Amino acid sequence: MRSTVYFVPLSAHSEAGERAAAGRRALAELLKPCPVSGAELPLKLHFGERGNRTYLAPELYDGMIDLLEERGVKVFFTETSVLYGGERFEAARHVELARKHGFTRLPVVIADGDHGEAARDVPVVNGKMFRTAAVARILADAEQVLVVSHFKGHMLAGFGGAIKQLSMGFAAKGGKMAMHLGVKPRIRGWKCRACGLCARRCNEGAITKRKKYHIDHDKCVGCGACFSICPHHAVSVVTWAGLKNALFGGRVFRRKLVEYAMAAHHGKRNLYVTFAVNVTPGCDCEPRPMGRCVDDIGVFASLDPVALDAACYDAVSAAGKRFRGYEQLEYAETIGLGTREYEVVAL
Repeated sequence: MRSTVYFVPLSAHSEAGERAAAGRRALAELLKPCPVSGAELPLKLHFGERGNRTYLAPELYDGMIDLLEERGVKVFFTETSVLYGGERFEAARHVELARKHGFTRLPVVIADGDHGEAARDVPVVNGKMFRTAAVARILADAEQVLVVSHFKGHMLAGFGGAIKQLSMGFAAKGGKMAMHLGVKPRIRGWKCRACGLCARRCNEGAITKRKKYHIDHDKCVGCGACFSICPHHAVSVVTWAGLKNALFGGRVFRRKLVEYAMAAHHGKRNLYVTFAVNVTPGCDCEPRPMGRCVDDIGVFASLDPVALDAACYDAVSAAGKRFRGYEQLEYAETIGLGTREYEVVAL
């Protein structure tokens, strides 16, 4: 059975106002079969890395926010922490970066806590790589999320859209480690100052003191809290096996993405809106300006994240840029996340 994908076309070099109006129109169609179920709705987005210039600008969200607020829905921006350093590594600095990038209209909530440790273990239906996924607590607890994605390229995933936003975007730090590296942290004794901060932060009691502190991997759940909080950079998640998987395990990585997306999607009434504008070869996490691969195409929306990514992928391919990673859509269909068969309804 085909899934419906709504499409609002944009001019080749669209401006913020045109994009905002298109977003509102696309969301309005989604709300007809799937109205907001509560008084509050998280809006999952990406605030852009410092130095990036092509992330979705804050003005683009105004049309969707206006529509929801007119219907009495309270909306807030939400994102999760990242594994690497920088301003998106911990909540306080992440919120400040959002402010610097102009995301001031709504409250900003970092969904996985101060240091990326606030997570729920969510079952992965039909999973082969994972039985459970460490999903950011606020997003795991929400009955419905407005998931807004920017369609563009990605070094490991091949491309990023709704599935990438659902997986890496919804994962707490431990989930990001599981997808990227598949390892648990260790404490480097020569850097440890025995301050005990990591042990006090560990909710599993996995960190104990010998001469220095040590992590018991039988108890460790890989949440990443110790890695995030250590002021001396004594906690490492780097191993040769993990690096090999991160750099060369593209197909395995993409399957992991799909399974995390399944955990974030299953049983929810999520609304998916994707903007195929400023389509760049790299993702919004890259701290550099990038040129566009193709002209702006439009705004796509669906209740099916697989059909939505398939429609965006096909549209960008038709415009002249074919990204790697299409097999993730095939795998997503196999485990029941959605279907690649879609019908476009132009608005």
